[in-house]
Amino acid sequence: MKRLDHVAICVRDLEGALRVWRDGLGLELLGIEEIPARQVRVAMLRAGDTRIELVQPTADTSEVSRFLERRGEGLHHVAFAVEDVGAALETATAAGAIAVPGAGQAGAGGSRVAFLNPRSVNGVLVELVEATPPQAPSRKE
Repeated sequence: MKRLDHVAICVRDLEGALRVWRDGLGLELLGIEEIPARQVRVAMLRAGDTRIELVQPTADTSEVSRFLERRGEGLHHVAFAVEDVGAALETATAAGAIAVPGAGQAGAGGSRVAFLNPRSVNGVLVELVEATPPQAPSRKE
């Protein structure tokens, strides 16, 4: 693990949540992105050296919709930045963590992500985030 990457909070209304987190608490909005594969819309905010991710479902069938139905709004997961999501997942599972199906899927900002089942990580859903390297600007000839 390189560092804490972000803390994710499930919300029903992204715009309403931004009024609190961005406008009320003064966190800098880094961007808003829809992730169709996960059926969510996310807003990333800078909180010092880490980020807060506000996650709103875009479909009733999404994992986040089910989470909101069961638990309501609040803390969803803690994410750690890793160099290689596959290697980090292998190390975690060798130590007893259980991977959630879908490892290596696309995450926010073009990252690759994997999740660890909360039952195997002391009740906390853990996300492993491998950032994609920044793209070099294309040269026009």
